[in-house]
Amino acid sequence: MHKPPTADPGGVKPGLSMAALTAIVVGSMIGSGIFALPSQMAGSAAPGPLLIGWVITGVGMLMLAFVFQTLAARKPDVDGGVYGYARAGFGNYIGFTSAFGYWVSAWVGNVAYLVLLFSTLGYFFPAFEGGATLPAIIGASILLWIVHGMTLRGIQTAAFVNVVVTIAKVVPILTFIAIAAVGFKAGLFTADFWGRTTDIDGVPLGDTMSQVKNMMLVTVWVFIGIEGAAVYSQRAAKRRDVGRATVLGFAGVLALLLLVNLLSYGLMTQAELAGVPDPSMAGLLEQQVGSWGAAFISIGLIVSLLGALIAWVMLCVEILRLPAIENVMPKALAKENAHGAPANALWLTNLCVQAMLLWTLANESTYLNLILLATSLILLPYLWSAAYQLLLAVRGETYESGHGRTRDLVVGLIGLVYAVWLVYAGGLEYLLIAALFYLVGTAMFVWARREDHLQVFTKPERIIVAVVAVTSVAAVVMMATGHLAVL
Repeated sequence: MHKPPTADPGGVKPGLSMAALTAIVVGSMIGSGIFALPSQMAGSAAPGPLLIGWVITGVGMLMLAFVFQTLAARKPDVDGGVYGYARAGFGNYIGFTSAFGYWVSAWVGNVAYLVLLFSTLGYFFPAFEGGATLPAIIGASILLWIVHGMTLRGIQTAAFVNVVVTIAKVVPILTFIAIAAVGFKAGLFTADFWGRTTDIDGVPLGDTMSQVKNMMLVTVWVFIGIEGAAVYSQRAAKRRDVGRATVLGFAGVLALLLLVNLLSYGLMTQAELAGVPDPSMAGLLEQQVGSWGAAFISIGLIVSLLGALIAWVMLCVEILRLPAIENVMPKALAKENAHGAPANALWLTNLCVQAMLLWTLANESTYLNLILLATSLILLPYLWSAAYQLLLAVRGETYESGHGRTRDLVVGLIGLVYAVWLVYAGGLEYLLIAALFYLVGTAMFVWARREDHLQVFTKPERIIVAVVAVTSVAAVVMMATGHLAVL
């Protein structure tokens, strides 16, 4: 098995640079969400409640960014980010569920990126319109295996391409911000600042707190990927760059989101803005500069989706490789080719993506619901990471000098509360279905433990598995009786 790069006598370790790690964070966070943000937010909240919601969201996600930064510094021996922290804090099985849930979420998300990418190409080529036509699925499949082949050439190759694509995808966003800043009309922005009189499709926005809650439900989906550098911690050239890349990537993406969102309220009335079809950034730029603006943003969205696809393919395989090394996933998933790419993990991941692409031809509504399930699955690993930092601070582990403990207690507590809220906002029904995925996936965990003749479950883990099994049975019963309709 190919081993991770080790330090040479001079202390320099080949691996991912600060720029590459930051690009993984930015590349995985910026997919399609920012391009649809103007109309989605306009349908949820007026500028006043919007600002309150962004402050709450910004603080919550900043705390999670600090959690990953702190854990990277205080636990440099724990690799794999969300997987490693869950395992170190709460045992092998919780670590497995974190990795498995993250992996399922990531590859289903890649299906979403491919379908939306070809749907956007439908702007130029009508045969691809909708993203789920036969030509679109064929095109998406070809692109998937091109990315597959590139990643087989090695993580360094894929990381370099991701840096280039990430830079390319930010250019149209910055262009939109510059044009929107010139066309911004303060009178439109402040016309109904608290949303007292604005109706969206004849429905009032509601009171301030209702608007804040609705707005925050939208923001749940736009920050996923903040953990990207932490997942790749073992491959970092310098360990301290993991935390720095996380915070730097988060700050950059937050700034772009705020500027795109707030400036759009000064370009047209809120009711008009809410009615702009997705990607609404394209419609807004077309209103400002003409038809070339829509084409420009559509190209930007295509590049952005391609970048997100590359970043998430990399995250998919890494979140399988590390658990396989540590007897939490089957050993075969840790096997690397001559270029250092986890080949088996990559094949398994992309075969799942290919199967789901074919499934979308006949089951588009099911596919859309699976995207919501995927988002819920990825939120649980955030919760375990925040809980692990809080646990370290409460115990005083790594705080022998006392330095920074109070700060990290506060950061961990706020991060955990926010992570719990994210899971709650994702919806109880999706957690019930997630239990089914965990139960099915548990077979991989049992396989991995028996491969090396290790104890499969500890006594506490048996209780956890029993809870997962009971929850799964409840989900099946509710689905059979029509009380749960997710899949």
